[in-house]
Amino acid sequence: MPWDAVTGAFGYTGRYVASRLLASGRNVRTLTGHPARPSPFGDGVPVLPLRWDEPRALARSLEGADTLYNTYWIRFARNRLSHAVAVERSRSLFQAAARAGVRRVVHVSITGARVDSPLPYFRGKALVERALQASGLSWAIVRPALIFGPQDILLHNIAWILRRLPVFIVFGDGRYPIQPVHVEDLADLAVDLGRRDERVAVDAVGPETYAYEDLVWAIAAALGRRPRIAHTPPAAAWALGAALSLVVGDVVVTRDEIAGLMAGLLVSGEAPTGSRRLSAWLQANAGELGRHWVSELERHYR
Repeated sequence: MPWDAVTGAFGYTGRYVASRLLASGRNVRTLTGHPARPSPFGDGVPVLPLRWDEPRALARSLEGADTLYNTYWIRFARNRLSHAVAVERSRSLFQAAARAGVRRVVHVSITGARVDSPLPYFRGKALVERALQASGLSWAIVRPALIFGPQDILLHNIAWILRRLPVFIVFGDGRYPIQPVHVEDLADLAVDLGRRDERVAVDAVGPETYAYEDLVWAIAAALGRRPRIAHTPPAAAWALGAALSLVVGDVVVTRDEIAGLMAGLLVSGEAPTGSRRLSAWLQANAGELGRHWVSELERHYR
């Protein structure tokens, strides 16, 4: 019986995509770099390891799959894993999908991805898009900006800081735009595109656009906080983030993320694809927002 593959179904975005597929009656398997992790789906989602070093085994793991939903990427380089390595792994995954006869690939990218970007994160995302487009497969590319929802990293960790520190650091003037999309809206869009056949790239963005500083104030208001906002140059903000990283045992922010935000790369000129409003979500979830730090290293690297 045909089934759908989701890379990282035990992670964040992939978990919501897998949940949508299961709710619609689809059979789902996950390809993951962490096959020993507990499954949020019990025995409902069989686990296959992402065998990057064995292309034939990677292809065999996809045999019989109808659609591959790819959420694989890295937020930052660490140890020997770089964005360049992530690009090559993604290319290998698409080649394996083609060899296995997968009908369609739905790939999660990001707004602002460009092959001429000076930022390795955004340039790497664009190179992965190019590899998929050259694969010969039927494809759809979903480009979210900021993703929010239960246990997202950015908004929860902003809230964590607002709950505990009297000053919040904003790099630059804080007026650069950001257009959040709820993770369930992103998953709905990905699954809808998986049912189609046309090759298409779509920005996944919500109905509200914020200036970054206004986003911080909106989170603070939902928490009932009135922090001091301190504007700093990007280099100083990164250094302060690095100091906080030592405290929380995680990577708080990267230079690429600061530069990408300030360049306005997390916004779209297309019509919103999501309907859930961040403003309403903040009010409904303020009680849990920022109660604990959401660790990128724990989620993807350890």
